[in-house]
Amino acid sequence: MTNSEILSNYLKNHGVKPSIQRLKIYEILRNNVTHPTADEIFNHLVKEIPTLSLATVYNTMHLFEQKELVRIINIENHQARFDWNMKPHGHFQCNVCGTIYDIEIDTNQMNINELDEYQLEESHFYFKGLCKTCLNK
Repeated sequence: MTNSEILSNYLKNHGVKPSIQRLKIYEILRNNVTHPTADEIFNHLVKEIPTLSLATVYNTMHLFEQKELVRIINIENHQARFDWNMKPHGHFQCNVCGTIYDIEIDTNQMNINELDEYQLEESHFYFKGLCKTCLNK
């Protein structure tokens, strides 16, 4: 089974009709750990798919979010980035190079007593600092 067939079946299993644009957009997300913006996805694909519009990318990302295939991360207030990893995890952004890394977080080990009387529906863990590469420069 090819990668396209695997992704096509995955999208179908999540209620998404797998068009060429949707497959390519999801493939970019799965192969790109930098949590791209819609503009970055568009710029990456427009040479390969000249008929692609930025609106199509935004609409596709909205659909993927509705179908719980991606989540929006807002580490920077002015930039929505997309993450295909739906498992609980955090993000670290380097203040020098801007790269965003996934950080494993064991949420089962967290004990935040102040939240006992609330219904938690969503949580985000963002860290900022210097990445290993920038630290070693």
